[in-house]
Amino acid sequence: MDIATIAGIVVFFALAVMTIFHSEGWAGFRPFANMEALLVVMGGTFCATLVNYPLSQVVGLGRILRKVLFSTGEDTSDIVGTFVSLSQKAKKEGFLALQGDLKNIQNDFLRRGIQLVVDGADQEFIRNMLETEIGFIRERHKVGQEIFNAMGTYAPAFGIIGTVLGMIMMLSSIEDVAAVPRRMALALAAAFFGLGSGYLIFLPMGGKLRRRSEEELLVKEIIVRGVLLLQSGATPSVVEANLKAYLEPAKRLMVKAPAAAPQKQ
Repeated sequence: MDIATIAGIVVFFALAVMTIFHSEGWAGFRPFANMEALLVVMGGTFCATLVNYPLSQVVGLGRILRKVLFSTGEDTSDIVGTFVSLSQKAKKEGFLALQGDLKNIQNDFLRRGIQLVVDGADQEFIRNMLETEIGFIRERHKVGQEIFNAMGTYAPAFGIIGTVLGMIMMLSSIEDVAAVPRRMALALAAAFFGLGSGYLIFLPMGGKLRRRSEEELLVKEIIVRGVLLLQSGATPSVVEANLKAYLEPAKRLMVKAPAAAPQKQ
């Protein structure tokens, strides 16, 4: 689980609750208990997303949200260590000897790349296959980022729309002048919901998805480079030196070469 995402949202709500309670006590929460404003903002944001994107992509938001909250990425130093181990074995026993190691590799992309090497595919074919898959992955990630960024744009707009609707309804029955401030506070709750959800949840999650995508694509690039080096018959030291160039200095010291170490997906 990504603790930073959860902590950022929870801490903000805790600070908001503390601020309201410190200023007004429990009575201060009454203007925010406005289900109509919440429905206008959240319902409008969801409906606008349906207008902009196909239903199949909107339905997939749950899967994207799980990726934001629970994805922790892969250990790139383990991947480098695995390639060093595989290149050592390939040098001694040949590519066919790697067939037995495939079942221990949990990363599907890495396993497919090694399988192509074992099958005797040439470098150009391997590069085209793996880079084509990376291209489709990049496009899928781009759609997820766009959806959350779009929702981050729609939510504040519907917050303003909810506020305008509330003020229109307030002014249409202004006979009770004493109730105007209370009704205005309720109308402004829609702006709070829209701005809060847009700038605290949707836009930051779009940014988190972009970062997750960059991390995943970097792992894929390391794998492509490692597979091509393995297929070319490079020595383990050359494989290690090339792949370490993708790593941060601290992670380069963590590279080990266990015998076909399994990878986390």
